[in-house]
Amino acid sequence: MDHPALHGHSHKTHIEGSGGAGHAGYGAYGVGFALSVILTVAAFYPVMVPGTLPAGWIAPLIATLAVVQIFVHLVCFLHMSAGSEQRWNVTAFGFALLVVFILIGGSLWIMRSMSQGMADPDVPAVATQGHGNMSGGNMNGM
Repeated sequence: MDHPALHGHSHKTHIEGSGGAGHAGYGAYGVGFALSVILTVAAFYPVMVPGTLPAGWIAPLIATLAVVQIFVHLVCFLHMSAGSEQRWNVTAFGFALLVVFILIGGSLWIMRSMSQGMADPDVPAVATQGHGNMSGGNMNGM
């Protein structure tokens, strides 16, 4: 039987001070859920209803709302804060972001470099028909 006298503290301590987990009540989950629904609808509406916004504004709006929603999830559902007890969680999250940015940025950089190398305007296009290929093309030049 778990009794506070057996291990020196009550179970209330496990909930309130659980090593930086920062547990919140159901209110934070409700606020997080409501904000998530509002942000999702705000991103969906301009896409589903043509003419709501100029076409050039839709992608930046969705990207901005996505970033806001990430922070809502981090604060309301993962209970991440800037407090000293959250230092390792914030550090791990920052490192994960760094890895993601390196992977995505590096991939985009490589694809852009490959695309520029393959579409060099100084190199003339090579015709594939009529140059003696063995696939049954035009053999007049042989």
